[in-house]
Amino acid sequence: LTAEDGRVDVGARCVIMENALVRGRAAHPVRLGDDVLVGPHAHVNGADVADGCFLATGCSLFPGARLGREVEVRVNGVVHVNTVLEDGALVPIGWVAVGDPARVLAPSEHDEIWKIQEGLGFPETVYGVPRGTPPRELMQRQADWFAAHRDDRVI
Repeated sequence: LTAEDGRVDVGARCVIMENALVRGRAAHPVRLGDDVLVGPHAHVNGADVADGCFLATGCSLFPGARLGREVEVRVNGVVHVNTVLEDGALVPIGWVAVGDPARVLAPSEHDEIWKIQEGLGFPETVYGVPRGTPPRELMQRQADWFAAHRDDRVI
């Protein structure tokens, strides 16, 4: 669990398994409702997860994602930035949920995923910069952001 510059709120009876990352951000805090399982190697970054969700091994939830009650994201499933899944939704193994409301697509449908994803503002949401920002500027911003922990000490 890391609350970088934001919050992480964990509900009752949640289980967060080994090697999972749960990262809160200022613009996108993490909220895990009650009875949520976050599987091994899962990545939950700035997402709002309602009660009873099951986030399987290796799944990824990007900033701005919102999951309704009892959503299941199976092994290596992806919920993209600013994507909204309704109560009881399912993201199959390795599939991608994208959009608001979400469409759940096989990874082989990259062109259709991109048609939706392009308008969701990934670089603006994740990095706070417009699409097309030069890599040097983007990585400098990221390095500066993470440098806030340079003097952290384990207590």
